[in-house]
Amino acid sequence: MSIRTSLSERLFNGCNIAFFIFFGLVTLLPFVNLTAKSLSSEAAVVSGSVNLWPVGFQLGTYQYVLEDAMFLTSLGNSVLLAVVGTALGLFVTTITAYPLSRLRLRGRKWLLLMFVFTMLFSGGLIPMYLLMQALGLVNTMPALFLPAAINVFNLLIIKNYFEALPDSLEESAKIDGASNVRTLFRIMLPLSLPVMATIALFFAVYFWNDYFTAMIYITNQDLKPLQLFLKELLVSSSSEFLKDNVDAALNTTPQSIQAASILLATLPILLVYPFLQKYFVKGVLVGSVKG
Repeated sequence: MSIRTSLSERLFNGCNIAFFIFFGLVTLLPFVNLTAKSLSSEAAVVSGSVNLWPVGFQLGTYQYVLEDAMFLTSLGNSVLLAVVGTALGLFVTTITAYPLSRLRLRGRKWLLLMFVFTMLFSGGLIPMYLLMQALGLVNTMPALFLPAAINVFNLLIIKNYFEALPDSLEESAKIDGASNVRTLFRIMLPLSLPVMATIALFFAVYFWNDYFTAMIYITNQDLKPLQLFLKELLVSSSSEFLKDNVDAALNTTPQSIQAASILLATLPILLVYPFLQKYFVKGVLVGSVKG
């Protein structure tokens, strides 16, 4: 039996569709413009005639960027940071969230209060830097992912997801002689793939986009992640890159190099997101609402 919609409902749906199509196109415009600049000739970019379509198509800019040793080094650092940081953050957050989701844990409310307190108040940048310096972590890769190994917001989402799972699963595991660790890794985690994929995406995007932490703790050029490289590239208007690359200076522009670098830095996250998208809505919804 089909349900006929009224004229007002069809009009409302049409307006919604038109609005979101317009909003999506407006969101895509900067990426389209960057793509056009990165693929356009030097004369077209300098003259300002490039808008949404390449003028004087060329791929030389990408070749110059991909041959730059500093870009490749920072790209490798970002990949390592995203992989290690996501794996560590997901592991530490999960093993912390599971006991906090169990009502039998003594002092559970006080522990949760302590975690939530850190969402509202922190020690500040200077005490944090002094701590990292005292631990000998300044100018090391662990300084980029250890402070963010536990995110309280992600912790609460995973905790709520665990709480929504039936208690009978854990009781059955206990009857079969399973320990808490075995129950977590053999029963709870296989049932929690949506929220795990969602939190993994949260961590990956954070570590991939973070430049401020590296700007504070990293001065060694060989340890700088890609986002800090891009930040310095935009500030310097690509002068350092062009100074060391004569061919690039003659055949391309700082704007083209900036555009190509930004697009190459965005591409990895864009490639990862489609594989996790199917888990995204379900993971956030179930993990955020205690049902």
